Parts: sequence; structure tokens; C-alpha cells
Amino acid sequence: MVAPVHVWVAPAGAEPRAAAHTLLLELAGTLVRAPRLSHSPDGQPLVPGLAVSVSHTHQLVAVVASYGGPLGVDLEEAYPREVQALARRWFTAEELAWTNRQPDELIAFLQLWTAKEAVGKALGRGLRGAGLRRAMPLGGGVVESEPHLLVTYVPWSGAVLALAAPVCLTEIVVHHESPVSPVAGFSRLGTAGPRDRRASPTLDPPCARG
Repeated sequence: MVAPVHVWVAPAGAEPRAAAHTLLLELAGTLVRAPRLSHSPDGQPLVPGLAVSVSHTHQLVAVVASYGGPLGVDLEEAYPREVQALARRWFTAEELAWTNRQPDELIAFLQLWTAKEAVGKALGRGLRGAGLRRAMPLGGGVVESEPHLLVTYVPWSGAVLALAAPVCLTEIVVHHESPVSPVAGFSRLGTAGPRDRRASPTLDPPCARG
């Protein structure tokens, strides 16, 4: 039986990084005994016995864990912002054309951006090595250059959450504060309330150098 991928999302509070670490240990504690969190030299979170990944914005933190990996998660709040310059700089011609065809260009942009981040985390490289130029499956799916990885978008109100996981890990279990009706392909889904529209920590210029 294939182990599911567990996705937990919670408010970030005053210290998003600390909140993400606390939430990850809480999740890990449901899967292994006495989990210990450390980090690789590149800052990647490590929990013995699990594949894990974390992401946070000013308002939300997301953590994922599974007995199988690798895993990568990335989260972006969907508040209005100018993204066309970044899209023209980093996206492939096919990706750019796809975003321009979508009814909501911002959501389409964030889907591709979070997918690139999530895949980079799953590969253990982040966005180094031309990670932003790595072509993503449009709307989710198997990554052409990394066919062992599947990109899935976990529905979340007011945000885009991308998960990169092995193609064999097809069950996603999402833990949240307020239950909502399940959607096909997911055991549980999450909701979140209104958020402040502040600058994104992952779309600031230093994070977009590739």
C-alpha cells in the first residue's frame, strides 16, 4: 500500500519560520516517534524516517511529510501584484502563452511559479541551476525533465499551494482548521480566511535571480 502525502496548513503568526518548524514537528509526530528536526547545509529541513518540506508566507505556513519521497511544497498568497515582468523573464514561451490564455493570469502565474519552487525543493536544489527556467506541466502533471515527479495543486482559498511528489504517491491528505466538502482526488481540503496583502517573501527580487 502506498503511503499518502500529508499536507498541513496553518496561520503563520508573528514568526512564520518558527511556526513552520513547529507545525512540521507536530505533523511528523503523527508519523514517527520522537521526531527530530535538523537542516542540511543548504537549509533543507530533515526529519529522520520521513520525506518533508516546508513553505511559508506572511500569513500561512504549509508543511508536507510522507514515508516516501522526495517531496517539495510551495505556497503563495493570491493578492494582486505585477507579475508580467517576472513571467517574461523566467517562463518558457509555452508557459508564457499558457498564462496569457488563462481567465486569471495571476493564478496561472502563481501555479507555475510555485510548481518550479516545489520541484526545486523536491530535487534538493531549490531554484539554483536555472530552476526558474525548468519547464513545468501546464495546470499540473508529470514534470517532463523529471518524470519521477508529479506536480499537484492543493485547493486553498486565497492562495496557490503546489506539491511535488513521486508519481507513485497519489493520495494527498490535507489537515486544516475548518473542514470543507472534499473535492475529487483529495481526502480533505482546506480553507483560510482573509489575509493582509503584504509583499511576498518568495517573489522578492533576490529570490528571482535563478
